Amino acid sequence: MTATVPPLSESTLPAEPEAQPARKSAGHVIVDSLVAHGVTRSYVVPGESFLDVLDGLHGSPIETVVCRHEGGAAYMAEADGKMNQVPGIAMVTRGPGAANAHVGLHTAWQDSTPMVLFVGLIPFAHRDREAFQEFDIKSWFDTGAKRVMVLDHAERASELVAEAMFAATSGRPGPVVVGLPEDIIQQEIDAAIHPKIPVANGGMTVNDWKALKGALLEAEKPLFVVGGNDWTQEGTVALTKWLEEHHIPAAAEWRCEGTIPFGSPSYVGPIGYGRPKPTYNLLEETDLLVFVGTVPGDVITDGFLVRQDWAKKNFLVTIDPSLRGRSGPVSYQIVAKPDVFVRDLVRMELPAREEWAEWTQRMRSEQEKFATLPSATPTDGQARMDTLMAHLVPTLPEDAMVTLGAGEHTNWAHRYFPTQRYASMISARNGSMGYSIPSAIAASLAYPGRRVVTIAGDGEFLMNGQELATAAQYGATPLVIVMDNQEYGTIRSHQERQYPRRISGTQLRNPDFALMAQAFGGFGVRVERDADVPAALSAALRAIDEDGTFALVHLIVEQRVKAY
Repeated sequence: MTATVPPLSESTLPAEPEAQPARKSAGHVIVDSLVAHGVTRSYVVPGESFLDVLDGLHGSPIETVVCRHEGGAAYMAEADGKMNQVPGIAMVTRGPGAANAHVGLHTAWQDSTPMVLFVGLIPFAHRDREAFQEFDIKSWFDTGAKRVMVLDHAERASELVAEAMFAATSGRPGPVVVGLPEDIIQQEIDAAIHPKIPVANGGMTVNDWKALKGALLEAEKPLFVVGGNDWTQEGTVALTKWLEEHHIPAAAEWRCEGTIPFGSPSYVGPIGYGRPKPTYNLLEETDLLVFVGTVPGDVITDGFLVRQDWAKKNFLVTIDPSLRGRSGPVSYQIVAKPDVFVRDLVRMELPAREEWAEWTQRMRSEQEKFATLPSATPTDGQARMDTLMAHLVPTLPEDAMVTLGAGEHTNWAHRYFPTQRYASMISARNGSMGYSIPSAIAASLAYPGRRVVTIAGDGEFLMNGQELATAAQYGATPLVIVMDNQEYGTIRSHQERQYPRRISGTQLRNPDFALMAQAFGGFGVRVERDADVPAALSAALRAIDEDGTFALVHLIVEQRVKAY
């Protein structure tokens, strides 16, 4: 007798195995988390301590820029954080690599730049045994970073990335350090991505709005000072329009020009070390100072000397409630990021007062005279920065960018370079040398269609000039001006004031930087006579535009010649 087999139904079909969650190594999850946070580029000096993260970067949407020194990588990441709304990312190895990257971390700390430094560490199992290149990451970085975190539990990899990105951008922006033990990042974990943590932007309350409006209505000589890295181009355009409509002037924080366009009738120049004469007395003369995106710190106040009278009226607009770095009086604080403050400010209707227009025009006229280009006619003598700037500036498009390190050579850019939009001047406001070349590379990679110019001193250039190899490898095309006066000029100036005619420890003997540029695969030209400046500059710009390479002009100038 044949048995009858019942037909198959859903209830009798064998159950399908439940789908298992995707699993990846913690290092690969870190990369996926960075992608989810909008990271498009990382600056790396490789090390065996974070090979699994490097493997995760292979084939990912993130471009891996391999640098020649950890200091250069950290500077590039810091510059990237200044230019964009996403923190800059650097990756280095333990011990010596971490030590070399510290200079970029200090720049990010003092310049309030969002940046995350990933540091490969010894295996967890080797900790506290004086293993090869072991160091205490928290002791090293705790006083110079907003947070220092170590991935001791692999399953928290994506969470730590989200926390790091949040910490770098929330409140006053700054650097965050994340330690990655070599064995932990190799462990396989659930590949789920931790969501982004929203950042509070603050804003003006009704009381804030009334207080500021009342102060403006009472002021005869109001002045805005704008700075920091926490802006967008849209916010700067809106603020500029409002200032111009109300005939209110604005000065730029030192090495932060471009937030108010160079050509705006409201822009009255930079304020900071070596400030030009037109803005020297502004802080004392104005009866209402409104700082937006920055605070009156050491540099702006000439070493905590200017604007210290507590009877003065200062409004401070910053998302940092602690007012870290602030000097002098605080009449009112508005806790807001610049863009949100501007969103609320532009709704404020004020009369366009005649005394405001006269005050602004007086300072604007001084700025225009200060920024008037020198003669383009070369002299019969040695090469001059004045001649170079007179020929360079007329060639610059509206969106040209300039990057700077530290030294007296930067003053030619402060005086003449037409910074017409936000993030058109990328510089190290902590006075860090060696920043010019890495920041120019980062700017050129971020904005390949824009003219990027960097002005470097001879001493400053050699601190990271080897990163021109990185420029050649990744197609960065900055114009590099090396002003060679055979000395550490800024230090010599201080020396002459305190120890006149006793030159010690400031003089340099330099190689041929043009030949260096050529050896790295770019264009290089050495200029000793002023008559040769125009042709050399034209050849350098032609090399960039036609050959798609970086170009370097090695300008041999006299000592003790200054921009102002």
